[in-house]
Amino acid sequence: MVNFQKKQNELTISTTFTRVQKEAVGLLSIGTFLEYFDLMLYVHMAVLLNELFFPQIDPISMSLLMAFAFCSTFIFRPFGALLFGWIGDNIGRKSSVIITTSLMALLCITMANLPTYAQIGVSATWLVTICRVLQGMSSMGEIIGAELYLTEITKPPIQYTAVALISISCCIGSAAALGMATIITSLGLNWRIAFWMGAGIAIIGAVARTKLHETPEFTNAKLQLKAVLEEDNIYKKKLERSVLGKEKVNKKTIISLFLIQCIWPICFYIAYIYCGSILKSSFGYSAAQIIQQNFVVSLLYLVGLFLATYLNYKIYPLKILKVQLGLFFAFSLACPYLLNNAQSAVDIFIIQILIMLCRPDISSAIPIFFKYFPIFKRFTYTSFTFALVSAIMHIINSFSLVYLIEYFSHWGILIITLPLGIGFAFGLKHFIKLEKEVGNYAY
Repeated sequence: MVNFQKKQNELTISTTFTRVQKEAVGLLSIGTFLEYFDLMLYVHMAVLLNELFFPQIDPISMSLLMAFAFCSTFIFRPFGALLFGWIGDNIGRKSSVIITTSLMALLCITMANLPTYAQIGVSATWLVTICRVLQGMSSMGEIIGAELYLTEITKPPIQYTAVALISISCCIGSAAALGMATIITSLGLNWRIAFWMGAGIAIIGAVARTKLHETPEFTNAKLQLKAVLEEDNIYKKKLERSVLGKEKVNKKTIISLFLIQCIWPICFYIAYIYCGSILKSSFGYSAAQIIQQNFVVSLLYLVGLFLATYLNYKIYPLKILKVQLGLFFAFSLACPYLLNNAQSAVDIFIIQILIMLCRPDISSAIPIFFKYFPIFKRFTYTSFTFALVSAIMHIINSFSLVYLIEYFSHWGILIITLPLGIGFAFGLKHFIKLEKEVGNYAY
């Protein structure tokens, strides 16, 4: 029987990109940029769009309703992960990323034509929520598909850079969405223009990705499976189920990946959503002013992400994560004090920047995590884990913070951030142990 999970006992090194790899990085980065531009457009324009699609009620109920609108994008992501994970693991990585981009284009066209609450009442609320749910499901297959594709066609250390470029593309897409929201709100343009533009660029991304080829690692694994089937002359589907069913995923590896991914959602929520609400309630910022400040924050964070990507090309990613985790713990302890003593919008701006820069950036280390999952279950397991993190953490962030802040002031943030930091440390320790066992950690 063929062993489909091959761990690297010797580290294969690649320091330059081939022409095919450059083309794949370009197509996937552009597609991910377009996908996350469309996804984050509503998130960053929520302070404006929630007033158009949701009823105006008392402040507490409105906060919970807005929290639900935000969570709706992420809460059904596990279902998207299972769907696109199955497509990626059974049909191919290429098919998955093309389908997700096409679906996002269709949803943007739908949202650009949605009537508002003033026009059709609560039906508008339900329609926009359904669109957000489907967008969240689509984005789940997108980023994991792109990262997995690049992981399987490259080798370290350029592998770390290639996969990190996908995260950078996400951030550029998010920043571009903020930039578009800034232009729309500053010039008083119709908000529908932004979604029409998003639909157009998503269509371009879907068409461009048809030029991709399937990853060699996935293709070779399929060929090996086919060879076994032909050699043994056994009914294809029965043997295929048998082979795939025997691939095992270490439970501790799954848990570790889950814990490592939990920090990003809380940092994003506090920096953009929570600090945005402080700017509105405490400093009288309008929706346009909040969007503009968040846009500047995203640009500065992007600069930090480029620097981190460069360092990961020179320094082993897991070693950098250990340092970043220490910074995260230090700032987590200081954050509530800083928020309680913020005297101006500038103070909030500095806190936003520090939150984004001090969180551990796992983008370059993702290829290390991926390789400890079997080839025919890699897409499904990793995407579902990431989706589950998004769903759970955004629910916790959106709803629990409302009450934690009410009872404990800003110190309630520690009730979430400190356990997450400890969980991250546990997960990081597990992957360091795995890398040491195969002799890669010394690199």
